[in-house]
Amino acid sequence: MRYLPLTPDDRAQMLGVIGAADIDALFVDVPPLARKAALFDLPPHAGELEVERELAELASRNRAAGDGPFFCGAGAYRHHVPASVDHLIQRSEFLTSYTPYQPEIAQGTLQVLFEFQTQVAALTGLDVANASMYDGSTACAEAVMMSQRVTRREKAILSGGLHPHYAAVTQTIAHAEGMTIVRQAAAIDAEAAVIAAIDAQTACVVVQTPNVFGVVTDVTAIAEAAHAAGALLIVVTTEAVSFGLLKSPGEMGADIAVAEGQSIGNALNYGGPYVGLFTCRESLVRQMPGRLCGETVDATGRRGYVLTLSTREQHIRREKATSNICTNSGLCALAFTIHMSLLGEVGLRQLAALNHSRTRELKAALDGVVEVLTPRFFNEIAVRVPANLAAGDAAALVDDLLADGILGGVPYSRLAPGAGMDDVLLLAATETTTSKDIAALSAALKRRLSQ
Repeated sequence: MRYLPLTPDDRAQMLGVIGAADIDALFVDVPPLARKAALFDLPPHAGELEVERELAELASRNRAAGDGPFFCGAGAYRHHVPASVDHLIQRSEFLTSYTPYQPEIAQGTLQVLFEFQTQVAALTGLDVANASMYDGSTACAEAVMMSQRVTRREKAILSGGLHPHYAAVTQTIAHAEGMTIVRQAAAIDAEAAVIAAIDAQTACVVVQTPNVFGVVTDVTAIAEAAHAAGALLIVVTTEAVSFGLLKSPGEMGADIAVAEGQSIGNALNYGGPYVGLFTCRESLVRQMPGRLCGETVDATGRRGYVLTLSTREQHIRREKATSNICTNSGLCALAFTIHMSLLGEVGLRQLAALNHSRTRELKAALDGVVEVLTPRFFNEIAVRVPANLAAGDAAALVDDLLADGILGGVPYSRLAPGAGMDDVLLLAATETTTSKDIAALSAALKRRLSQ
C-alpha cells in the first residue's frame, strides 16, 4: 500500500539489522509515565475511497461563502480571485521550488519575491518591504519586538481598535521577550486614548486602520505624539484592498506598517494559509525580521537577485538573532503578486472604490433598522443589535440569520469573549456582495424586528 509501505517481515528484518528484540525496545528511554498502554480510540485505517467519502460528508456540513449572502469580514475577506492566479501558482517551477538560498538555481523565485517587495512597499508608502511573513498577526508581533530592539525600551501600547487576535498573538510572543504590553480596552474610535497613553517609556504604539470595527483613522496625530516621545508608530491593516483608496501608512508617519495580504490573490481557504506584509523606513532595515531579497549584478554585469542583509544561519542564533522566522509564505506571496500585477494601480483603485460603494449601500440599507456604530469606514461597519432582536445577542442573531441562508457577519464576542460587546456585530461588504444580498439581509432583520 502506498501509505503503509512496511510488511511485518520488513519490520522484523529491520529490527534484526539494528539488534533490537522488538518495536518496544526502541522506546526504552521514554519514561513509563509518558507511555500509553492501549491504542488511541480512533477508527481503523480505511481505503482511499472510504476516506474521500468520509471527508466529503464532513465538508458537506459547511456553508461556503459563495452559497448565498455573505457579510463576514473581521480580518478575512471574500474577494474575487482571477482563475489565472491559481493556474500560475501551480506551475511546477513555483509550486515545488526550494527555499532560495542558492541564487544560482533560484532566480525565478527570487525575482518574484523582489517584485512582491516592490509592490508592498509602494502600497504602504514605506521604503523597504521584506519577502513576507506567516500572516498579519505574527507580523504585528514581530514589529513590536523590532521596536524594542530599535528604541531599547520595553513598553508597547496596543490600541483598543486593534483586532483582538492580533493583540493576543502579540501579547504571547512579546511576553517571552520580556516586554510590557499595555492593551487598551476595546473602543470604536481609539485615537484620543492612544495619544493620552504615550510616555517616555513607550517603545511603540500599535494602531489599526481601518480598525477591527471598520473605523478609518488618519493616524498622523498619533505618529506625531509617538515621535515626540521617542517611540515608533506601527500601523496594522487587515484589509489590503483598502490601500487602493486610503492614505498609506507611510504618508501618515508610520515607522513600520504590517498587514494581512489575504485579500489580494488568496481565497478564504478555511482560514489559511495567509501572507503577512511587513514594511519599514530604510533607517530601520537592519532590524527588520524575515527575508529580504535584493537586486544586484553578477560578475559579467547581468542583473540578478539574492537574499541580502542576513544569512540563513542568522535566524538560528537564538537570542542574538533579529528574528527566529526563517521562512515565508512564498506561494501566497506569489499569488498576491500575480493578482496585483493583473490589477495594476488603476484596477486596485477601482476595486477599492467598488468595495467602499458596496458598504455605503449596506449602511444605507441598515440605517433605521439597527444602530450603525462606525462613523468612517472602508468596507466594514459595526452595528449594535437592539434588545428586541435576538435578545441583543449578536451571536444569536447570526445563528438566526442562517435560517434565511444568510451568513450575517462576525459577532465581536467571537473575537473577544467577555469584552462587554455581545451586542456588536461586524458586517463586511466587498465587490462580491450584490444589491440582492444587501436587500436580503435588511429584509431578514426587519422581519425579525416586527415579530
